[in-house]
Amino acid sequence: MPEQRDSGLPTSDEVVAGLPWRWRVHGSIFLIGGLGFMFDAWDVALNGFLIPLLMEEWGLSAGQAAWIATSNLLGMAVGAFTWGGIADRIGRKRAFSLTLLTFAIFTVLGALSPNLVVFCVFRFLAGFGLGGCIPVDYALVGEFTPRRQRGRVLTAMDGWWPVGVSLCGLVSAWLIAQFGDWRLILLVMVLPALLVFFVRLYVPESPLYLARAGRHEEADRVVAALVRRTGGTQTRWRLPEPGEGGTQTGTAWAGQLLALWRYSPRITATSWLLFIAILLLYYAALTWLPNILRQQGMENHAAFLVTSAMTGVGIIGVLVCAVLVDRTGRKWMLGATSVLAAVFLVAFAVLLEQGTELSLAARLCILAFGFLIQMSIPALYTYVSELYPTELRGSGFGWASAASRVAIGLAPLAFGSLLWPVLGLPLTFALTGALVIVAVLVMAWSTRETTHEILR
Repeated sequence: MPEQRDSGLPTSDEVVAGLPWRWRVHGSIFLIGGLGFMFDAWDVALNGFLIPLLMEEWGLSAGQAAWIATSNLLGMAVGAFTWGGIADRIGRKRAFSLTLLTFAIFTVLGALSPNLVVFCVFRFLAGFGLGGCIPVDYALVGEFTPRRQRGRVLTAMDGWWPVGVSLCGLVSAWLIAQFGDWRLILLVMVLPALLVFFVRLYVPESPLYLARAGRHEEADRVVAALVRRTGGTQTRWRLPEPGEGGTQTGTAWAGQLLALWRYSPRITATSWLLFIAILLLYYAALTWLPNILRQQGMENHAAFLVTSAMTGVGIIGVLVCAVLVDRTGRKWMLGATSVLAAVFLVAFAVLLEQGTELSLAARLCILAFGFLIQMSIPALYTYVSELYPTELRGSGFGWASAASRVAIGLAPLAFGSLLWPVLGLPLTFALTGALVIVAVLVMAWSTRETTHEILR
């Protein structure tokens, strides 16, 4: 039970962080949050698969087709910072339910589009809905997870990403081979997204959020239920005062930015740089790989399967990262794997230009890239989510994600119209890899290690 004024007691945050892990409690939240994350991955992967299909059906140039990815990713950018702030205002539970409903509605409308302009409008709006999944899900799952398991759980969350991308490739390849209609690969996502929306109605609200928002009675009920269901031994705790430990929740967008930079310019700048550099490297490969392989003479379904293999091996990468991240630390894992991933992507491009077919060495390089990049991304998400206190966690992660989505949203236009045609594939990927190295060096100098810290 809570004792509001007894400062000698642990706070509710500390009680939740110290509870034993239980699959029936923490595992269910992890699974439900992860399914939403999987749909985010599926939707992003669709951009790469839709580009060659719509180029053929609507007679698009590479520059025009780039808007397919750009509109969706810019929508995700707007959604990332919008929903991060909404989650800090109305709560994690309500926000992540609304993200999937918005996504599902506009995905259906996108499948009915008659031309590129209408299609891009709906892809932007679908991206806006789904763009909030990552920051909201990470905030919720992280705030429920006990401290000792938090690193592994948040890292394992990213395992849903290669699952979503791989399923997208496999399902898309099958549907195209069987029916040849790109609209079906959009419509197939609606039912599972709506199912998760209804399932999520039964997820409890984050007790850390409730306590920070001053909703003490609700926070107490959630904490008491968690203690009872996990078999915890703590029977007394104190609830923090509203806003204790930092900025109040529910600030406007300008207030969120001001609060983030006031809290720590180094943390915010480094988070943004890491997100932009590492995700730009990943999205460049994911978005354009099917079209790159098409130019090597592959059929659509074969190109989709190779892309699925690249993302599928990433599932192993996520698992390896989940096992090692608490031993190596977040910074070492993030730095080493992201730089190596960049090296293998450049090697893939060099080998690709040396022949007219996809060689075994090139295949191994793209698989190595898929493995390593999916070790670095979960370490990135875990690290940045732990750098901020509870009342800034959704906004901090959301704005970093938004910054990266703006960059990767504009990147397809530059990639398809300027960089790839003018500089060639190896140099284009090398420039992207150089940005990763700069970001890692800045991180090494400017931000702390967060392994085993208690969330504040």
